[in-house]
Amino acid sequence: MSSSTLRPKSQERPHEQDVARRLLDSAAVLAYDPATEVDWETPLDKDFHGASPEWSTLYGTAYWNELTDAQRKELTRQEAASVASTGIWFEMILQQMVLRDIYAKDPTDARFQWALTEIAEECRHSIMFARGAQKLGAPAYRPHRLAVELGRVFKTVAFGEAAYAAILVAEEVLDVMQRDWMRDERVVPFVRTINNIHVVEESRHMKFARDETRRRLRGAGRIRRQINAFVVAVASYVIVTSMVNRSVYANAGLDERRAVGEAKANEHHKSMMRSSCSGLMEFLASAGLLTGPALFFYKRANLI
Repeated sequence: MSSSTLRPKSQERPHEQDVARRLLDSAAVLAYDPATEVDWETPLDKDFHGASPEWSTLYGTAYWNELTDAQRKELTRQEAASVASTGIWFEMILQQMVLRDIYAKDPTDARFQWALTEIAEECRHSIMFARGAQKLGAPAYRPHRLAVELGRVFKTVAFGEAAYAAILVAEEVLDVMQRDWMRDERVVPFVRTINNIHVVEESRHMKFARDETRRRLRGAGRIRRQINAFVVAVASYVIVTSMVNRSVYANAGLDERRAVGEAKANEHHKSMMRSSCSGLMEFLASAGLLTGPALFFYKRANLI
């Protein structure tokens, strides 16, 4: 992120320090240790789904209607594990961007201390997702090679509002689906706990990302906004399209080629994604980051 020096606190708007202080207070009161909060010991109960079935990429398709109840549950478990694995990948990118942003800055600043707190929470989340995917009986799902390399470039060059807005997009998309999963009694209990922990703690991360995006864009010109809007949109497309690895279908015992084809044409899933991102798109529009070129990628990712 940006290597620019923070303004002296005397010149900052009180709001800029207050947001970080409130988030630090919240983290001190409401934080979880997944190692003890999640039931890791009870064997996986295969009578449960891994995610709300309505969020499955095949829900509503002809193929879904042909599946047995056991096959549907196994598919949602594999899909949930893939989403968790993608979450780990992006959280590793996020941690590096935030560390780079605060490098050699004032450690007494509340934003500096909150950034380290956020990184600590993300580390716990990544371990939690890894153990969760393993318990779901899934292999190590990874984004395809191009996505991995694009992520490598993005974490190296993205800074300022581009980095924080991309963080916000990734977290907001996960947040909506996980809010459904954590309330759904059809979902296996330990996954519901994982989702609850992530939703609670990520709400702080999203608050900070929104505030930083606005702050970094203050006074930004048209060209800067156009460039950042494009960068964020491309990053968002890569992240969202990497969430469900195509190998989940074969690992669930399905015909991979047919499943991929029906998933790509699944209007129900596209509608779920669009409705989940309405608030996010409103924010990006208000920040001047919803330009014509950016809209192309959001539409391709079914986010708008």
